[in-house]
Amino acid sequence: MKLHAQTRRSVLVGAGSTVLAGTSGLFAPARAEGLAPTKNMRGGWNNYLPNAPIVDRIGGGGFWMTGTVRRAGDGAPLAGQRIQIWAHTTEGHERDQRSHGATLTDANGHFRLEMPQVVPAFDQAHGHLAYDSGDFIPVFLRPVMANSSDTTLAAHFVLQPV
Repeated sequence: MKLHAQTRRSVLVGAGSTVLAGTSGLFAPARAEGLAPTKNMRGGWNNYLPNAPIVDRIGGGGFWMTGTVRRAGDGAPLAGQRIQIWAHTTEGHERDQRSHGATLTDANGHFRLEMPQVVPAFDQAHGHLAYDSGDFIPVFLRPVMANSSDTTLAAHFVLQPV
């Protein structure tokens, strides 16, 4: 049996590896505690119209806005939350009432709403989404699409109770 002598280098490398693993969370369980609430995005509230109706689809469809809604802190999915969606599309400007609609999250906190293809406004293809129902602090988002020919755009909310 061959014995390896412990050198100063092997001790330092072993200790350093243990410290790095411990501080990186490799030995700690994964937790959602402390999940920070989503912050408002600049311009997210542009052309906002309060109380848009809950709809099955905005206009002729063909494009999907999707996302999730979770509670700040523990990350629990939030069912039945109203998300308002609007955008500049092939069928109307984002300020037009016909370009606005709302949907509710499902039991897993997911939402999706079909609408006409989103097109660039101010040289950016983007959507607007808002949580404004009252149980949590309102949040307004303005995510930008990676490519104006994309047919989906996702946005995720982490809401802080009022």
